[in-house]
Amino acid sequence: MRLALYQPDIPQNMGAIIRIAACFRVPVDVIEPCGFPFDERRLLRTAMDYGEACELVRHQSWSNYITAFRQSSNRLVLMTTASDVSHADFIFQPTDTLMLGRESHGVPSDVHQTADHRIRIPIAKGLRSLNVSVAGAIALAEATRQFGEFTGKTEL
Repeated sequence: MRLALYQPDIPQNMGAIIRIAACFRVPVDVIEPCGFPFDERRLLRTAMDYGEACELVRHQSWSNYITAFRQSSNRLVLMTTASDVSHADFIFQPTDTLMLGRESHGVPSDVHQTADHRIRIPIAKGLRSLNVSVAGAIALAEATRQFGEFTGKTEL
């Protein structure tokens, strides 16, 4: 299981996602460009001490990322409000990559179409969406629950 961030806009959200990934022991792919300057100093500030506990892989562009990704047999699972499939009904696989879009615009249509699966988290009618880091945490928790890897009784 991995988390992929498509051109994140908000450094604090990226920091929260790195912290979530560290706690669940999953790597994070950051697909650039980011909507903010991204360097080691800023990474340390946004991820706090969790940056050291998380495997982080930077990709200079979507084309670089997807070329490398397609060399694996993993599935790309896009978190999107434009899906009818609930995260609770989706059957995750341990090799899945959960992709989270930009906070401001999600992902462009070509990225949306490239995903192997698209899932959403149901929320109250009339509301637009969850914070991207919250959505990532909810989906990752459901995936690991399905695998039986994290029950609260033992550590990962």
